[in-house]
Amino acid sequence: MVPGTLYVVSAPSGAGKTSLVKAMLKQDNKIVVSVSHTTRDIRPGEVDGTDYNFVSMDQFDQMIESADFLEFAEVFTNKYGTSQSWVETQLAQGADVILEIDWQGAQQIRRLMPDCLSIFILPPSREELEQRLTSRGTDSEEVIGLRMSEAVSEMSHYAEYDYLVINDDFDEALEELHAVFLAERMKIGQQQDRCHDLLVSLLS
Repeated sequence: MVPGTLYVVSAPSGAGKTSLVKAMLKQDNKIVVSVSHTTRDIRPGEVDGTDYNFVSMDQFDQMIESADFLEFAEVFTNKYGTSQSWVETQLAQGADVILEIDWQGAQQIRRLMPDCLSIFILPPSREELEQRLTSRGTDSEEVIGLRMSEAVSEMSHYAEYDYLVINDDFDEALEELHAVFLAERMKIGQQQDRCHDLLVSLLS
């Protein structure tokens, strides 16, 4: 079994990261997305264990003490974390694993798993980003202003990543994002393991 690759995907809120990842999952059954643990309240339509693993603050803190998280962070008074054992199991089974986390979490992952690949997704402009946040119709102007400020801070870390995708045209951005995964699988090391018998037969 050829181990999978760990990918960190980050983007400011409203850049379309979640939509792009969901669309890619429909195209490629070798990719899975880590389901984070969180202390925030479950929202209407969300499913525990599918969207997030919802836990209490005490449960989350106990998991920190037990070193259960590959990375964790506090965002808007709530905590989010990635299960290390789940990620390692998926990689060992040959799946490519996506972690949808912010730049702080990405820095933690790089320190613990330096072989991971990281992708940053940007909007085509600040005006378009604000329009996307406003069109959701779920946040007040004050909250949108806060999210825009957070977005600028998040985007300032784009150069720390291996790949950059601009989500202007959705289909084009999806193709570019998926291309990173496909190219990684074609690297000589992976192909030597995956196609060992073929290579032996060709060269014998």
